[in-house]
Amino acid sequence: MAGCHYADDPLRTSVRALPPPRSAMQPDASLNQQQVPAPREETPAEPAAEAPALTEREVQILAFESKWWKHAGAKEQAVRDAFGLSSTRYYQLLNGLLDNPAALAHDPVLIGRLRRLRSTRARTRRR
Repeated sequence: MAGCHYADDPLRTSVRALPPPRSAMQPDASLNQQQVPAPREETPAEPAAEAPALTEREVQILAFESKWWKHAGAKEQAVRDAFGLSSTRYYQLLNGLLDNPAALAHDPVLIGRLRRLRSTRARTRRR
């Protein structure tokens, strides 16, 4: 096999030449001109849409919920006496408060605890 050359191999004769690496290519002059966006005009910061303040009843619900109850039945009766609401409606209102940023600002510890309880119960229901 003396003098073995790739040129003699019929399978190697159709080898294409590779293009030069990008680093060896001359950059196009039009590519060097970067498009710089125009600076934004400074507009006065609009006041952020603040969450509406809590109503008196919502504050009372949060204060009521911060109390600890030994028996569920006692709490249900107390909800009826204090707010004149069914327990279902009370918990609907309370659930809405848990997603209210104003309630979080008013009592972050209570809202955090109630959110954790809600998510734990939701996970338990999904199982």
